[in-house]
Amino acid sequence: MKKLLLIYTGGTIGMSRNPRTGTLEPFSFSHLLANVPELTQLDAQIDNGQWADADGNPLPPIDSSDMSPELWIQLARTIAANYDAYDGFVILHGTDTMAYTASALSFMLENLTKPVILTGSQLPVGQLRTDGRENLITAVQIATATDSEGHALVPEVGICFGGALLRGNRTTKKSAEAFSAFASFNYPPLADVGVEITYHPDRILKPNTHTGLRTRKPDLDNVQCSIFNSQFSIQLDSRVIIFSLFPGIREDIIKHIIMAPGVRGIVMRTYGSGNAPQYPWLLRALRESTKSGKVIVNVSQCIQGRVEMSRYDCGYHLQEAGVISGRDITVESAVTKLMYLLARYPDEPDAVRQLMTRSLRGEMTE
Repeated sequence: MKKLLLIYTGGTIGMSRNPRTGTLEPFSFSHLLANVPELTQLDAQIDNGQWADADGNPLPPIDSSDMSPELWIQLARTIAANYDAYDGFVILHGTDTMAYTASALSFMLENLTKPVILTGSQLPVGQLRTDGRENLITAVQIATATDSEGHALVPEVGICFGGALLRGNRTTKKSAEAFSAFASFNYPPLADVGVEITYHPDRILKPNTHTGLRTRKPDLDNVQCSIFNSQFSIQLDSRVIIFSLFPGIREDIIKHIIMAPGVRGIVMRTYGSGNAPQYPWLLRALRESTKSGKVIVNVSQCIQGRVEMSRYDCGYHLQEAGVISGRDITVESAVTKLMYLLARYPDEPDAVRQLMTRSLRGEMTE
């Protein structure tokens, strides 16, 4: 029998409706399991994982809009601390920031040989038409599925939702109402969920099964990196911002954002295949920012496709200003990858730029 750790962070799946106010409020973990008795029919021992802060104090369920880098670190540490005792992990999470959490975990946890599957629901699990029951049961099945040699079928961070298993760092929330709330526009599903769960092994990351979970600096070219103690190496630097270009952007406002002294990383959402207006003041501000050590990543506002800065002249000028291409990375993945790399290379912006253009966990197409 497989052992699974189920970590409830909050979200709609475990909520109940307040009879007085009509609002949704977090309920208990036992309430969740009581509404999904089918879990007892699965060939798995499911334990309730204690989500705790850095001091070991239990953390209450939260609305996912309150998720933060500090809480991502605690989730990663919880998984690392329990890694050897379990065959897989399921994280119950609110939908609003689930793609951010999945992306962050994928970077912090290197060489996963076990599944870390996030799921949730659009309706509370206690409601008649809930999607939470199916999502949870399927997530548990995927997190405990193995091949003929006993290796996990999906040894990576994924999001199981609405009839599909998606790579976590390729995923974006696309709907606030549909049961198929998430999509991976630039990478196909890792598994399709219907009458059967159909896995696609050629799309799934292949870990080194001879080594365990690692939390360390990513390798640079010709640089040998050592393994660090997970207690100290799981870090994120949240001095990152996102800004979108639009017709009519003002010089005074944008320069204030780009040149802010506390900012170390910028995700710039551009037009089409990575284009931006050729305002001299904008290119000058970008150039000055990159020279000062800021890392600026070009990510398209389009939900599908990739940044190709050499296609048009305006994209070429961004390259000259030191802006790097995010290729087909999602905004959620770009932000969390920047946080991850900036924490590991605090004084090496060129190292961060180099690794931002390389696929570390399958987050972009090279």
